[in-house]
Amino acid sequence: MKDLFSLQGRTALVTGGSRGIGRMIATGFLAQGARVYISSRKADACDATARELSSMGPCFSLPADVSTVEGAHSLAAAYAAREGALDILVNNAGAAWGESFETFPEKGWDKVMDLNLKSPFFLTQALHVQLKAAAQQRPAKVINIASIDGVSVNPLETYSYAASKAGLIHLIKRMSLRLVQDNIVVSGIAPGAFASEMNKVARDHGDEVARRIPSGRIGSDEDMAGVAIYLASRAGDYVVGQTIVVDGGVTLARG
Repeated sequence: MKDLFSLQGRTALVTGGSRGIGRMIATGFLAQGARVYISSRKADACDATARELSSMGPCFSLPADVSTVEGAHSLAAAYAAREGALDILVNNAGAAWGESFETFPEKGWDKVMDLNLKSPFFLTQALHVQLKAAAQQRPAKVINIASIDGVSVNPLETYSYAASKAGLIHLIKRMSLRLVQDNIVVSGIAPGAFASEMNKVARDHGDEVARRIPSGRIGSDEDMAGVAIYLASRAGDYVVGQTIVVDGGVTLARG
C-alpha cells in the first residue's frame, strides 16, 4: 500500500504545464517521484517554469503549440528524441472564448475546438508508440483535462468551450475502449473553480467565488494534484474511461 500512489521511475508529459492546472499537476507528479516534461506555447514561460520546478525533481521544457496537428506531431517528435517510452500523458492545454450568441465568431469556435478537443486526440495518437512502449511493463496513462462546463450548464455564453469539454468527456470514453487493448488507460478530470490564468475570476476574486461553492472554497493546488496522482498511479489502474469531477459540489448545486 505504501507504493500505491508512487510515481517513482515514471515519466510524464503535461501540456499547458507552465501555469495553472497544468503546473499544479506537474508539481504533484514531481513530488511523487516522476520525471516530468512540460509543454506550452510560450517558450520563455515554459522554460522558466521548468527551471523553477527542477528544484523538486527532474523537469524539462518542451515548448510547442499543440493547437494544430503539425504542432502535436512536433511535440511528439521532440519528446521521442529524448525518451523511448511515455508512462503518463496529460492533455491539459486549453482555451476559452466568451461572447454573445448574436456575435459569436467562427474564430472563437475553431480556436477552442482545435485546442480543447482535437489536440488531445491527435497528440495521443502521435505518442501512441511511446505509450505502448511504457505499457509493456504496467499500464500507461492518458489523462485529459475536461471541465465541469462539459458536465452541467454554465450561464456564461462560452458556447465552443462548453461543447468542446462535453465532447472531450465522450471522447475519453471512446478512446479508452480502444487504448485499453494496448494496456493504456484513458481517463479525465473535470475541474471546477481553480485559480488560473484561464479562470481569472477564481484567481482574483476567490472569496466571492467561494460563496457560490457548496464546500465554501475554490480548489487548491493539492486538490488538483491529488486526483491527477491518483489517476496516474497504480491506484487508478482500474479507472477506465471515467472523468472525475473535482468542483466542491458545484455541479450538484447547478443540477
